[in-house]
Amino acid sequence: MGKNYCGYVSIIGKPNVGKSTIINTILDKKISITSRKSQTTRNNILGIKNIKNKQMIFIDTPGMHIKSEKTMNRILNKSAQGIIEDSDIILFVLQRLSLDQQDKLILEKLDNIDSKIICVINKVDQVEDKNKLLPFIARLSKEYAFEEIHMISAKHNDGIDNLINTIENHLPENNHIYDDSFKLQAKEDSFMFSELIREKIIRKLGDELPHDTFVEIDLIKEKEDIIEVNAIIYVSRQSQKQIVIGSKGEVLKQIGKQARLEIEKYLNKKVFLKTWVKVKKNWNTDSSFIQSLGVGGNYESE
Repeated sequence: MGKNYCGYVSIIGKPNVGKSTIINTILDKKISITSRKSQTTRNNILGIKNIKNKQMIFIDTPGMHIKSEKTMNRILNKSAQGIIEDSDIILFVLQRLSLDQQDKLILEKLDNIDSKIICVINKVDQVEDKNKLLPFIARLSKEYAFEEIHMISAKHNDGIDNLINTIENHLPENNHIYDDSFKLQAKEDSFMFSELIREKIIRKLGDELPHDTFVEIDLIKEKEDIIEVNAIIYVSRQSQKQIVIGSKGEVLKQIGKQARLEIEKYLNKKVFLKTWVKVKKNWNTDSSFIQSLGVGGNYESE
């Protein structure tokens, strides 16, 4: 019997550096929502990639909001910190040539962590003067003890194969945790549906609506030729409800249509999606309500 290798790989970095896109590109499937807005990922999603005798279990953490007093962000930070401590490998993600104070504060949290840390510089395709990359890498190597530093463009799938090879090489010797029969369960389907709907809200409304929305799946009913899904979109104020619904319900209709097409693509089956918008005042400052919705929880994807 040959040796097997398996480990947890967490992706850490400030919001909006492309962590979700990196996971989606590595796994060649959509497991985490992506948006140009920050703070789009709220749950720790396990994505599993098997290559022969090596199993990588990827964890997409919420963006870390250093010194934030918001209830939502405190819960997300606690969730992210717990993941860091349980990881075998940590991918610390920067974007372009940026290393600001928030990045440095996150790195300080990694000081006493007994994990292998790989620095990933994402969005290098957006660096106009490529001659600045090598001095930037030299500076990082001098100031921090990274195992390796990789330059990638997750959006264009550039440098991803080399990054995967590096992760494989640093996996600890372990038996695989998940076998080939591991499949999504209904709970994870529910989470994916809610995230896909919320992604469309963020993409459609942009700066018009803060991240004061949460989507709860109220019903998943599988029929012979179609799956019925009922979803409740929570907002924290009455004025936000009208923004989401739009004039004559047109905005909600477009959000629903786009989300339905994504869910159909995800399931490879026809979907009938019904959505409602409800006001839950100050829901995003109510820690009990936030946690009851599953924020900061773990969801597993094959």
